[in-house]
Amino acid sequence: MGFAVFALAISANTAIAQNYPAKTIRIVVPLAAGGPGDVLARAVGQKLSESAGQPVVVDNRPGANTNVGNEFVAKAPADGYTLLATASTLTINPALYPKLPYDAIRDFAPITLIGSAPLILVVHPSLPVKSVKELVALAKSKPGQLHYGSAGNGSVLHLAGEMLNTSAGIKLVHVPYKGVTNAFSDLLGGQISIMFPGAPIALPQVKAGKLRALGTTGATRTAAAPELPPVADAGFPGYEISVWYGLLAPAGTPPAVINRLHTEVSKIVQLQDIKERWATLGAEPMHNTPEQFSAFLKADLVKWTKVVRDSGAKID
Repeated sequence: MGFAVFALAISANTAIAQNYPAKTIRIVVPLAAGGPGDVLARAVGQKLSESAGQPVVVDNRPGANTNVGNEFVAKAPADGYTLLATASTLTINPALYPKLPYDAIRDFAPITLIGSAPLILVVHPSLPVKSVKELVALAKSKPGQLHYGSAGNGSVLHLAGEMLNTSAGIKLVHVPYKGVTNAFSDLLGGQISIMFPGAPIALPQVKAGKLRALGTTGATRTAAAPELPPVADAGFPGYEISVWYGLLAPAGTPPAVINRLHTEVSKIVQLQDIKERWATLGAEPMHNTPEQFSAFLKADLVKWTKVVRDSGAKID
């Protein structure tokens, strides 16, 4: 009986894969419309629609630091017609929220990473530092007197500062805001002196002389600002924070469907016009196998759990 049920399941999955896609695919983005994650998902969705021959719609479901959209897809039918285009918060949130309504690893079938973007460490020009080492030295001479802003408690921008605190043995004071825009406005106005924004909003103000860039949080120099050294080069090996974006499906989605999506999306992120679109966002296109993406997620979960534990970071 067991073998018969197993054979029937295999047959059903094969049939689904052969006919896939036969209707509209929905890509859920757990972020607000207009941000980098939304732009990346829409670009991939448009190309996927062209190659798959079926409509692809983007469904923005922001809320609770991406938990609303993540949960929706975790509990969606595992048929390949509801996908999740999410970001680093998928592996950060388990360390911040004691009880999540989904499991970041078990409830999803990874398809592929689609991009990654480092943050830019910037300071207000009034701060008398021109390098990461000088910032650390100043912070050590003024413990608890330098303030950095973020998009809110538990955001990647928040944890970037906490990770620098623990790496360098300093105490930058975190000031949470409701969104990047509010924090960035106060940075420009001098109400706070340090921030870790993304390249698209940071670099124009750096070029205009309104901010000073000290480094990038990526493991290597970024194409968006090749003149900036990684923060790790200042003597903090292991300091690396990049906001990643990836595509996943609900756990249990037929492997053949996952492989079809992986093949299509991997081709899409290598297209020249997509590379150019990613560059405008300060991001670099990425793709990997479902197995590699799965291993990446598990390692990232361990990393962020340690960062949150060591820093004592709390959610709102």
